[in-house]
Amino acid sequence: MAEEIFDTLVDGIVAGRMIAGEPLIEKTLAEQFGVSRTPVREALHRLEQSHLAERGARRAYFVSQMKACDLAELFEAVGEIESALAALAALRLTEIERQQLLQIVEQGQSCGTDPEAYGQINARFHDAIKTGARNPMLARAFDELNLRALAWRAANFHEDIDRLSTSRAEHEALMRAILARDADTTRMLMRSHVASSFLTLSQVLARRST
Repeated sequence: MAEEIFDTLVDGIVAGRMIAGEPLIEKTLAEQFGVSRTPVREALHRLEQSHLAERGARRAYFVSQMKACDLAELFEAVGEIESALAALAALRLTEIERQQLLQIVEQGQSCGTDPEAYGQINARFHDAIKTGARNPMLARAFDELNLRALAWRAANFHEDIDRLSTSRAEHEALMRAILARDADTTRMLMRSHVASSFLTLSQVLARRST
């Protein structure tokens, strides 16, 4: 239940249905979801870890104010770490893993315009690269930052339908560089891929503010 509550709250925050400063009251949420306060408390703690919620007076939670400049710094950090993982993956993926990556890209090309389906395929694509890099320390650093960025990255596909086509093209270019074992090009393309995700998100936030 804590996972379901967390996912529901993340969806509401990222989609803009829950605004910055909105209180997140344990009792109210427990009644809303029909559960005890324990899973609600766990979900709120995860939101705080993800920097989507903060604690104020009397340790009460509220929705965080996420500014474009904060997201820019976050995405820059994610891009630097994930580009390092991608460069390593280009050199370390086994042949079986390379073929699996090719299949994931093909599935992304054929899943239509369903943002939920593509979001799941997108997560598998990035996870395959992280795993293939075979560097647990970099992977842990990436996971910590990506916990804060993942919901925003996924929101792109719901908020801007054009992002599906550009993401597909970027995935294919990354896949080709990885199959060619071209670490330098892979690193550059992954950094650009994460930057493109942020630029789309910044446009979404700008539209909301107006």
